[in-house]
Amino acid sequence: MRAFLLPDLGEGLEEAEIVGWHVTEGDHVVADQPLVSVETDKAVVEVPSPASGRILRLFGVKGDIVKVGAPLVEFAEGKEQDSGTVVGELAAPEAKRAEPPGAPGRSQGVQALPAVRALARKLDVDLSLVPATGPGGSITRADVERAAAAVADVGPAEPLRGMRRAMAQRMAAAHASVVPAGVTDEADIDDWAKGEDVTTRLIRALAAGCKAEPALNAWYSAEAEERRLIERIDVGVAVDTEGGLIVPVMRNVGARDPSDLRAGLDRLRADVAKRAIPPEELRGATITLSNFGMIGGRFAYLVVVPPQVAILGAGRVDQRVVARLGQAAVRRVLPLSLTFDHRVVTGGEGARFLAAVKADLERAA
Repeated sequence: MRAFLLPDLGEGLEEAEIVGWHVTEGDHVVADQPLVSVETDKAVVEVPSPASGRILRLFGVKGDIVKVGAPLVEFAEGKEQDSGTVVGELAAPEAKRAEPPGAPGRSQGVQALPAVRALARKLDVDLSLVPATGPGGSITRADVERAAAAVADVGPAEPLRGMRRAMAQRMAAAHASVVPAGVTDEADIDDWAKGEDVTTRLIRALAAGCKAEPALNAWYSAEAEERRLIERIDVGVAVDTEGGLIVPVMRNVGARDPSDLRAGLDRLRADVAKRAIPPEELRGATITLSNFGMIGGRFAYLVVVPPQVAILGAGRVDQRVVARLGQAAVRRVLPLSLTFDHRVVTGGEGARFLAAVKADLERAA
């Protein structure tokens, strides 16, 4: 028997959620025929069959979380040639140890009597989230009962799925590894032509910043303690959706004209809206842009996601009284927020990058 294992469908992907099967056990399939739709952290992706053959077994049902490298489909042995997708020998699935509700592994370190733990299991209370008021920091029955009452007031817990689950994992990993530092400024954009495309101007300005200070267009490996400066500028553009944040990648922005950038942005956003963006368009960003000002806010504390070392944010365009040629004037200004990984980017490099971004934005055209 052969097992088809879930391949890596995106940069850093560790798992995917089954949305629905397109085949059933006993079906004969051909190579590249869609087997299953899975939801990754960014998109719903169809996983094709690696080979022609008969399906003996499907692993998982709708809503199940499947780890990368875990079996998806068991095929009957045959002479059909596969198309290069990862397959492997089927190993016996590892037994999943059930944990009682209210007592997951992270609750093991808390101080509580067995009777209190039993009550927590009965009331479906996570002891790791319960404030302790007992002697020596122990959790009492009253603590558990108060926690249960609070949970009842706010409603049932909702497990994170898809994009939000992946976002939580990635943000936690970024917070644990990156040493963030930041600098802010404002660009006077009052001389822009009416109807100027803010996002394409921001991408152009970001490219100017990378050319002026290449240290911010880079990847860093903490394990190897190696920095890789990247000549081509591939910008991850943060797109807000109801299900969470998606960051498709605009390629080689330093060599593209405004109309090409606009067309590329429109195509990416259409794919994001349909949750049909190809996995390859979510990989390999060298720096990220977040135009959060389209929604609101002036400045932000942004999160750098490794291996990138920087993210630029743009706040809400507003009119401000500024000094111009020695006189007070009301001008349109664009707030800028830069966060960088201080392990590999110096404060001077960050400041020079932002100065170049600001100078490009303040050009009339």
